[in-house]
Amino acid sequence: MWDKVVHLTEKGISDGAFPGGVLLVAVGGEVLLHRAFGRFTYETDSASVRPDTIYDLASLTKVVATTSMAMALYEDGKLDLDEKVRTYVPEFGGGPRELVTVRHLLAHSSGLPAWADIYRRARGKEEFLRCICEVPLEAPPGERTVYSDLGMILLGAVLERISGEPLDSFCRRRIFEPLGMDDTLFNPPPSLRPRIAPTEVVPERGLVWGEVHDENAWAMGGVAPHAGLFGTAGDLFKFARMMSDGGTYGGTRLFEEGTVRLFTSWVPGSTRALGWDKPSEGCSCGRYFSPSSFGHTGFTGTSVWADPERSLVVVLLTNRVHPSRERKGLLSLRPLIHDAVVEALETSR
Repeated sequence: MWDKVVHLTEKGISDGAFPGGVLLVAVGGEVLLHRAFGRFTYETDSASVRPDTIYDLASLTKVVATTSMAMALYEDGKLDLDEKVRTYVPEFGGGPRELVTVRHLLAHSSGLPAWADIYRRARGKEEFLRCICEVPLEAPPGERTVYSDLGMILLGAVLERISGEPLDSFCRRRIFEPLGMDDTLFNPPPSLRPRIAPTEVVPERGLVWGEVHDENAWAMGGVAPHAGLFGTAGDLFKFARMMSDGGTYGGTRLFEEGTVRLFTSWVPGSTRALGWDKPSEGCSCGRYFSPSSFGHTGFTGTSVWADPERSLVVVLLTNRVHPSRERKGLLSLRPLIHDAVVEALETSR
């Protein structure tokens, strides 16, 4: 049943797109495929990947942690999506910044640029926030969609000020522990390093292994709203299944169904939802995921997609940036893998 899926994944390894990975496919809450491929690195004596190998999730942090925190505070009645950001972060004011709302940050339509190398001049989240508050907007708020790490970092500051609690402890208490996501965490301890796939070899840091790959998240101390989370395919399945099931998993309700629908529905005039990505032409989920689907990718080579109409969850974790981020073969291969998954399920009916 999974021959084509396995072939494509193994071809990715042999073609040098990534040294190893974990693929999980589940339908209706039943895990049909949970398979490890390849090794931690391209060295022949490198450790083999296991189904419970921990990966640097990179930008999956934006949805698994930060967007979830926003959903929780929204349900608590503490977060108004249409409130101006300056209400919560007065430093973010002046000119068009006055018009930026929380909803703009979640929809990546704030006008903030996609990225900046703030790590070269700042350390810690307060210094980062000060720098972001000085960055000029590239477009009027709400005018265009630009996927922005800076906007997500700013959103994290909003959420932490509202809750009075750091992102990592809030998510551990409200999201990860209730779902039994025991291997999902920021700043993993050295004892977990043998289970963690390394990422890139960079001049300033050498082999990045067990520390966040993203430079800005690293300079913020490893806990950041846009990157920094580590986790396993099994844990991401629990999370995606909860979202796909309208906020419940294993008898535990984390969110109301209406909240999940609000955050995973298309933003008018955008290819995105609130925090989440949606299917579009050339999307990482391929050609077949339904319009109700939602997902996200991470720069290190990670992705999670859920299709509520099919009750389908697909998690693909790799360390494609090892040894260099210039290895981009996964970007064209990933949609093909998702297509092959759906084709296999349709054929087996």
